[in-house]
Amino acid sequence: MKYNITVQEQEWAQQIWEKLEKKLSAQNERLGSRMPYIPVNGRYEDMGEEHLTWWTNSFWSGILWQAYHATGKQCYAENAAATEERLDRALEEYTGLDHDIGFLWLHTAVADYRLTGNERSKLRGVRAASVLASRFQPAGNYIRAWNHGEDSVAIIDCLMNLPILYWASEVTGDSAWKKLAMAHADTALREILRPDGSSNHIVAFDRESGEVTKKPGGQGYGEGSSWTRGQAWAIYGMALSYRHTGKQEYLDASKRTAHYFLANAALTDYDVVIDFRAPAEPVYYDNTAAACAACGLLELSEHVPELEKPLYVKSAVKLLQRLTERFCNWMTEEDGITTKGSARYDRASDREVPIIYGDYFLAEGILRLLGKDFLIW
Repeated sequence: MKYNITVQEQEWAQQIWEKLEKKLSAQNERLGSRMPYIPVNGRYEDMGEEHLTWWTNSFWSGILWQAYHATGKQCYAENAAATEERLDRALEEYTGLDHDIGFLWLHTAVADYRLTGNERSKLRGVRAASVLASRFQPAGNYIRAWNHGEDSVAIIDCLMNLPILYWASEVTGDSAWKKLAMAHADTALREILRPDGSSNHIVAFDRESGEVTKKPGGQGYGEGSSWTRGQAWAIYGMALSYRHTGKQEYLDASKRTAHYFLANAALTDYDVVIDFRAPAEPVYYDNTAAACAACGLLELSEHVPELEKPLYVKSAVKLLQRLTERFCNWMTEEDGITTKGSARYDRASDREVPIIYGDYFLAEGILRLLGKDFLIW
């Protein structure tokens, strides 16, 4: 096994995958090419009808491609491909596209191309990468996150969008894509991540000079706090940038953030809260952060010396075990698996609810442990 887990851990992961696959099979029949976000009364609606470019609209496709790779069942690939086709209109119209282009087409077109060799999917992915590259701001050396607001901002989440640029560089042979991704990662190292391993969510830049103007709180508790999903993005995103570039500073940053995350998660027995620097009460959880961090830790473990690996692998297993013991809904008649996921601290409507990307990272993490995953990033 790639991660050298124990027989007992492997048996546990296999049991969880069997539960996951049973539920995914039921959801696949119900959802088809729908684009889920948060279940309403136990069932997913179609976010794609309301907001085609919403950043989570590809995660169901990502789950389906992982399931197809693990099982070979064509029904998963068919619905994933249908989701990919639905996104064509977004690429044609450009309306509403922002830096989350990476999320949207890594889990659809790029995944499809990697698994099936579909040339049309390759073209979609390269086109999406070109749109992301067009958002690069030379004054400040960063990829602009959003299209709204007075400030031009970069956010920690974008580290997870960079792999579509690394991929485009590989498949086209054009190093420009990779250089843009590295320029943004370097800015994130300097301006978004903090020396103690914690992370800002948002950094605002002056549009003309590229100078940093402020670092607001974003989706965490407040300015200077420590939003846990942002911490997870940093662990995973920096490890991925190291995978694609070999730049040591990225690996060091991933390790530093991982150590900070695990030290704080241990204080709550690996039940991950929304923000590590929020008041002790009320307690709000975010299991999407736990699942994403686990995947990031497993990715990180692949790039460190042998004697360092157990820290990251065992910690990832601990996070996933805690999550599956306490926070999963296995009822096949209801949509959503990972419960108590939170999009942000200050909004009750999407706090402590099932969210589709929590399910994606749970599935990826379990399949990684079983050696049945493929790299979507």
